[in-house]
Amino acid sequence: MRKLRVTELNRLSADEYRASAKTPLIVVLDHVRSLNNVGSVFRTADAFRLEAVYLCGITATPPNIEIHKTALGAEDTVEWRYFDDTLEAVHALKVDGYTVCVIEQTEGAVSLDKMVFERDRKYAVVIGHEVKGVQQVVVDECDVCVEIPQFGSKHSLNVAVAAGIVIWEAWGGIRN
Repeated sequence: MRKLRVTELNRLSADEYRASAKTPLIVVLDHVRSLNNVGSVFRTADAFRLEAVYLCGITATPPNIEIHKTALGAEDTVEWRYFDDTLEAVHALKVDGYTVCVIEQTEGAVSLDKMVFERDRKYAVVIGHEVKGVQQVVVDECDVCVEIPQFGSKHSLNVAVAAGIVIWEAWGGIRN
């Protein structure tokens, strides 16, 4: 096997990306403090052509060199919006017809492997603070709670890793 060169990957230009059809999925970051996590989410959002990333509360916004280090320019291609209050973002998404899923460990949460992402629906996934998770007031306003199954001694995943897992699963359901 031979690794492909960058020129063989047929990547979209930034302008082509912006003009392309998007996956009807928005990631909402609720008070995410790590700029590396923010940049990583942008990069994953670009890879799956997500509609947008919503940055809320203390979550930093572009332009920012620390976000750029992991986003590698995806912060310039992926649409993003900032909200002071995550609840404002959730309410705006609901008004726009999105099913809002919170990624959190809650009573009655749906296991990600059992969650059905329907092709003709628009989704938003809310991912929270690295230590505190998603605010309870935000959890209360979401349509469904989704939990990523875990089998080790830890009970949480890195924000960017959790986002990547959820984006992959949602993308597969929405696109198939």
